[in-house]
Amino acid sequence: MIKLNRRKALALMGGTAAATALAAPAIAANRKIKVGALRFTSHSGSFVAVERDYFTEAGLDAELVFFQAAQPMAVAIASGDINYAVTAISGGLISLAQKGAVKVIGGALAEEEGIDGQQILVSDAAFQAGIDHPSKLGGKSYGVTQTGSSFHYVGSQIAKAEGIEMSFKPLQKVGAVIGALKSGQIDAWNIVPHIAKPLAGSGAVHIVGAVQDYIPNYQVTTVFTSAKNAADERAMTESFLAGFSRGVDDYNGAMIDQSGGEAGVNEMVDLIHKYVYTDRPREKAAPSIINGTMRLNQNAALNLASVRDQLDWFKSEGLVDSAVTMETLVDPSYVETIG
Repeated sequence: MIKLNRRKALALMGGTAAATALAAPAIAANRKIKVGALRFTSHSGSFVAVERDYFTEAGLDAELVFFQAAQPMAVAIASGDINYAVTAISGGLISLAQKGAVKVIGGALAEEEGIDGQQILVSDAAFQAGIDHPSKLGGKSYGVTQTGSSFHYVGSQIAKAEGIEMSFKPLQKVGAVIGALKSGQIDAWNIVPHIAKPLAGSGAVHIVGAVQDYIPNYQVTTVFTSAKNAADERAMTESFLAGFSRGVDDYNGAMIDQSGGEAGVNEMVDLIHKYVYTDRPREKAAPSIINGTMRLNQNAALNLASVRDQLDWFKSEGLVDSAVTMETLVDPSYVETIG
């Protein structure tokens, strides 16, 4: 197992593009940890665990550290700048796992039938030109953050299913992709519903399909840490998963199951708004937060079949070394696994 500084972690990427059901963790004696996150509703498990002191009760002093894309979080885990994170599988993460720097230890967000998931968007210019279905994206441009990002994987699966070819435009940050789509500099993109629906409502872009129609049961994001933490810091890692999963349970209960009724939804929206759409007043942020609700994985359960499919794609595209195995990428000992 190795610990990398930020420069070395970037180099290794090679330019590629537990609720209470968890075992009771050993009290971690108020250990300080940093948790990576994006300002997405899908990261609400971490937000709730911080706000409701679930990490504290698990013996951890947790600080949230925010990023604007998935791959920089993988670098930060490898370099030791953060301890745990929730993010999508990317080429950079896989390459760092091959070097013994990171491990996937659980699942966070997954597509689920019957719940609106990631949406496929096209620019208004593309829509006015007749592109009203993903099958019509042949020869068009598709926005991604980085080559080898989850957006690249999703776009490629759509293209494969439709028998078309698209060009992928790496724009580094989600905000840059949004700007390019709204201005017609790219033709299409996919994103979680709390971003997709407001964009479509503005008329600047249009929803033309759903990701779950192309990748059912897709494990959108995973929980990961350094390989050293996974191997040598079991008590701390179990404590993190326990606190995180309590946050997930509260989020699912309030927003999906609505066990607390309207009052419970409103309370959860207030909490999430501290981290998501902070530049908007609450009344304008609330519809987007509510519309973006997707179920998070209970007890951080991980869909191994989906992760395996993603790994196979990255290898088939030459974005990661063909020698990488699931054992290299995933430590399945912490949570329930599927497939």
